[in-house]
Amino acid sequence: MDSTKTALGEKFGQENRILPWVPITKTQSEQFVQWTTKGAWIGIVLTVIGWITIRFIGPAFGWWQVV
Repeated sequence: MDSTKTALGEKFGQENRILPWVPITKTQSEQFVQWTTKGAWIGIVLTVIGWITIRFIGPAFGWWQVV
């Protein structure tokens, strides 16, 4: 353990970066992918709900007419 700590110096205990010149760790990149995937699915669901409302629910209640 001491030899690893001595060899790494200040980098001991720090996460690895994706690329040496990019200040983003692998964990941060995984979190970014998770958040953007969730956001994409939320957008898809909201789009479908909006389309169903505009196409079916609104005209059924007489709020507007689909032309």
